[in-house]
Amino acid sequence: MASEKDELVFFVNGKKVVEKNVDPETSLLTYLRRKLGLCGTKLGCGEGGCGACTVMISKFDNFQKKIIHYSANACLFPICALHHVAVTTIEGIGSTKTRLHPVQERIAKSHGSQCGFCTPGIVMSMYTLLRNHPEPKMEEIEDAFQGNLCRCTGYRPILEGYRTFARDRGCCGGKVNGLGCCMTGKENNVDQKCCGGKANGSGCCMNEKEYNTALISTTLFNPSEFIPLDATQEPIFPPELLTHNNQPRKQLCFKGERVAWFQPSTLKELVALKAQYPSAKLVVGNTEVGIEMRLKNMLYPVIIAPAWIPEMNSVQHTEEGIRFGASCTLSHTEEVLRKAVAQLPPYKSEVFHAVLEQLRWFAGPQIRNVAALGGNIMTASPISDLNPVLMASGSKLTLVSNEGSRTIKMDENFFTGYRKTVLKPQEILLSVEIPYSRKDEYFSAFKQASRREDDIAIVTCGMRVLFQEGTNRIQEIKLSYGGMAPTTVLAGKTCQGLIGREWEEKLLQEACRMLASEMDLPPSVPGGMVDFRRTLVLSFFFKFYLTVLQKRSLQLNGNNNLCDEVPSRYASATELFHKDPVNNVQLFQEVPAGQSIEDMVGRPLVHLSAAKQASGEAIYCDDIPRYENELYLTLVTSTKAHAKLISVDTTEAQNVPGFVCFVSVDDIPGSNTTGINNDETVFAKDTVTCVGHIIGGVLADTQEHSRRAARAVKITYEDLVPIVTIQEAIEKKSFFKLIRKIEKGSVKKGFEEADHIVDGEIYIGGQEHFYLETHCTIAVPKEDGEMELFVSTQNLTKTQEFVANALGVPSNRIVVRVKRMGGGFGGKETRNTILSTAVAVAAAKTGHPVRCMLDRDEDMLISGGRHPFLGQYKVGFKKNGRITSLDVVYYSNGGNCADLSHGVRKLNLYNEGDLTHFNQKLEGFTVRRCWEECLVNSDYHSRRKLIDEFNQQNRWKKRGMAIIPTKFGISFTVPFLNQAGALVHVYTDGSVLLTHGGTEMGQGLHTKMIQVASRTLGIPTSKIYISETSTNTVPNTSPTAASVSADINGMAVLNACETILKRLEPIKSAKPKGSWEDWVSAAYCNCVSLSATGFYRIPDLGYDYEKNEGKPFCYFSYGAACSEVEIDCLTGDHKNLRTDIVMDVGTSLNPAIDIGQIEGAFVQGIGLFTLEELRYSPEGNLYTRGPGMYKIPAFGDIPTEFHVSLLRDCPNSKAIYSSKAVGEPPLFLSASVFYAIKDAIVSARAESGLKEPFRLDSPATPERIRNACVDSFTKLCPSAEPGTFKPWSVRV
Repeated sequence: MASEKDELVFFVNGKKVVEKNVDPETSLLTYLRRKLGLCGTKLGCGEGGCGACTVMISKFDNFQKKIIHYSANACLFPICALHHVAVTTIEGIGSTKTRLHPVQERIAKSHGSQCGFCTPGIVMSMYTLLRNHPEPKMEEIEDAFQGNLCRCTGYRPILEGYRTFARDRGCCGGKVNGLGCCMTGKENNVDQKCCGGKANGSGCCMNEKEYNTALISTTLFNPSEFIPLDATQEPIFPPELLTHNNQPRKQLCFKGERVAWFQPSTLKELVALKAQYPSAKLVVGNTEVGIEMRLKNMLYPVIIAPAWIPEMNSVQHTEEGIRFGASCTLSHTEEVLRKAVAQLPPYKSEVFHAVLEQLRWFAGPQIRNVAALGGNIMTASPISDLNPVLMASGSKLTLVSNEGSRTIKMDENFFTGYRKTVLKPQEILLSVEIPYSRKDEYFSAFKQASRREDDIAIVTCGMRVLFQEGTNRIQEIKLSYGGMAPTTVLAGKTCQGLIGREWEEKLLQEACRMLASEMDLPPSVPGGMVDFRRTLVLSFFFKFYLTVLQKRSLQLNGNNNLCDEVPSRYASATELFHKDPVNNVQLFQEVPAGQSIEDMVGRPLVHLSAAKQASGEAIYCDDIPRYENELYLTLVTSTKAHAKLISVDTTEAQNVPGFVCFVSVDDIPGSNTTGINNDETVFAKDTVTCVGHIIGGVLADTQEHSRRAARAVKITYEDLVPIVTIQEAIEKKSFFKLIRKIEKGSVKKGFEEADHIVDGEIYIGGQEHFYLETHCTIAVPKEDGEMELFVSTQNLTKTQEFVANALGVPSNRIVVRVKRMGGGFGGKETRNTILSTAVAVAAAKTGHPVRCMLDRDEDMLISGGRHPFLGQYKVGFKKNGRITSLDVVYYSNGGNCADLSHGVRKLNLYNEGDLTHFNQKLEGFTVRRCWEECLVNSDYHSRRKLIDEFNQQNRWKKRGMAIIPTKFGISFTVPFLNQAGALVHVYTDGSVLLTHGGTEMGQGLHTKMIQVASRTLGIPTSKIYISETSTNTVPNTSPTAASVSADINGMAVLNACETILKRLEPIKSAKPKGSWEDWVSAAYCNCVSLSATGFYRIPDLGYDYEKNEGKPFCYFSYGAACSEVEIDCLTGDHKNLRTDIVMDVGTSLNPAIDIGQIEGAFVQGIGLFTLEELRYSPEGNLYTRGPGMYKIPAFGDIPTEFHVSLLRDCPNSKAIYSSKAVGEPPLFLSASVFYAIKDAIVSARAESGLKEPFRLDSPATPERIRNACVDSFTKLCPSAEPGTFKPWSVRV
């Protein structure tokens, strides 16, 4: 046996690390951030679902005999698995202090980093790809990002920047070496759309169009400026690690407080360990056990790591198939199978093709690179992607123990129950043999998930059929499903009933009938989506039926006597999911001729923190180094939606090492009342009113100890009846007091004049903000009741006010600082205060600095999100479509506190001078211009004809298109919030320190403010710096929200700068040819103040709901979007084929930032309207607490063609330098995708003879799309009667 004091030896960024005290529960991410101080690698979710923690792992693979590099999630990677391994983090490849690596430089300069929290992970995914493939294909680049998420950018600029590495990149996208677009002069360049860059130096080809009066540019960055990639300059693999390969490995043992980690070097040692510890978990990638221990509070005292066992890593080609060692990673399995498919005759590789298809959509590369094939089997997940394939193919499993070895078939008897298999406790899965397919044998695998990339399956399957030689008669058939039972199951009865049958239409009908009966689900089944899952079983079989028919027809040379052909209208149902690489054009107006080269207003200036974000040097709240004697707070929250608190028992928690104290309502020195409407508590007292209601918190010396102690706190409740859904609230009249009503004109008269009246309901689901950086606060107590807080917040003033109120001190004792946030989106406008106040109380109680960064599951549970809405409408309209009357009631599920149509036709659009329904006159109204330009840019009418043709030619794939306008009012609707302050310091060297009331969360606000100050002062942006936003520099700040921050803070900055300039006027007049530095120096010598405050308020705002009069908004932002989609009528999948957006942003302060905001908002809206579904239990418990179950858009979800155009010649007189707000206004344009989906469903329903209007709620998930496409399969799966069962989840 190994000693208990083995040393862990590994390298990080080329430096050797020797760790003598290893705790197996420590992740690589925790070690990097806490022990090594490498904070560039971020914690976004802790479950391997967002990619923010991506690093590159390098090692010499003894089995492949080469050095391999692969990306991995540091949040799941066990520190103990690093022995003799090299780790490369974002800090190890380049920095702003030395030189950025080309991967870092290109994402920064292509505007691919906004909030920057996801950027290091994306950089490392790309870096790893380039280490393995210096000239990748564009498809490989997109695939490399399957495990990375970004909430800000909309992904387009990231792909655009990294396209420059691709060998098949196509057009350069702009001017190269002064010669114009690389496509210029190419004979085949006959496309009438934009050339993609400046041609022959005369500008974009769009400038030649007659209606353009302003010069247009498409060049947001210049690729010719990029540092070339030189693969020979990458860091070498540590030579010391190469020397270890010739030495025999010895078994290792590492022991922590609760867990022992054994790493055997031989199969004999492994078998002996498993016999000694039969309940031990075998861990290779830690992608399942890591999540169980971190998120499910499970403890495995003994972990055995078999990664070094030769027999478990070998790959052998046998007579019957390929035998993989159980420790082979999924990526290695994929690589081996791809080579086999390329070499084998097609008939032998049917199973391999199916495995590859499943692996194509299996998690992200970071997971596939470490997760083992054997681990996937032994996890025994009922929704495993691979197990149905292995079961249907009859794969063989070799098991080994101290009693010997045995080989079994992975059949219907292998899984004995939920997460259980036939293996004995001491047995180990040694290898998996995946068989070759035979002649006349066909195999398919299918998977349906909420999102195509990196998502768990809803239903998955493997299907195999073998025909009697020379016939169309079934000899063997296996249909295996995941997601239809607590285990992977075989449809045994159906298979038995089909043997001996002919592969024809009758068989299809009979098979579907039998499958519908055998693969039934109880209506209360965990996971819900019962109708959808049952229908998918039949849809998959139909796809399999057609695929076999098609292959059979081709192989038998179209012998129709033996095999029917697939009807041409059905052929698209057999196509595997494929998405073309993204293609895009971004158009914006160039600055006027003659504008000073130093005046950056209107130019695509790169986000000023982009380089720091791309190199991991940008500091976020939790990156601030630990204080001496700092404590960590973990919140203790309610598990009940509504209950009385009977007792809180911390006895068990006190026994956890490092425990300091429990903080609760009894420790608040000031007031426990908090919240925007004073209807919340800092800590619950007597009663809890939601799951996630904060009851108290545990303070301990480390985050791990604090977490463990918090879980040990025992709460006793007395249940009260909760109100969970909107419908329950309506029935019980449970409303917040403020009920708004707007009425204009005579609704009754309008209905009397209408030719048609339609009424109904629509539900729009809520949305989690899903900023990549979760809520975080550090509170540092000082003297005289002072406290300094570092907070990730959009609202410094309310954070300051609420903390002061809870501590019982005046606001002047509290300083709140914000450097930057890793995203906000409104989610940090008020909801951060529930954490910040609790942390401040804990710091006040202990006198120690206290830190808390919420885990993703805590954040989603505690902080709330965008509200769900139920709309009940009645609309009257004329025969020509003009609306005469609308009566609509909206119900919003506001939670437990009051915190914050495709048929639209041109004739229903507003006109200049019209009054809105709230009686505000429309001035500078540009929606019609946006609409018309969008119609032209999208080629709407000719594409509409092509869509109709496509739908006539395809039964099971349908396309749809919709164009949607938007009008978004700009200002806070609470008038007093429309104010801002700024502070400008000019130092004697001429440098300028600028502070304003807005916070930076990725939207480029600081960059724009520096542009404004630069123009106003007439100095380069390089002389101006913004350090942070804080309450002790600019007081009483309004929240950075409502998209108004650039407007109000920009005017305040302008005001302060003009004050400075006015003071400098006499000096400048005396020395007109002097430099800025000369004037500043002279001013100082003449005792002229070089510091000034600025202030601005939006004038004349105010609105009376009762009288329906006043001016609620300063102005409106306008836009239009046209989107085209393609749906799979059998599965509910959809592809976003193309989107054209035209947006009025006035005269853009920064077109790169504004286009980035438009794209980011649009893609976030795609999530709102098609993907993101918050799912709650009937008791009010949130199921969707992380990226595992809650799916935001990924790289593959953006439109394949993504075109954005900023409306030209539309200056806005009501905002700074004629600009307009841009953050939130574009989000609603994503409704064009929703209505395009509905348009496609209309075509699908028409095939079934359904022409009447139908209801489609938002989001339009695959479940809703499939269920709306009514056909013969859905009719075989009737819904259970509502009220006859308790559903697994409810619509809140």
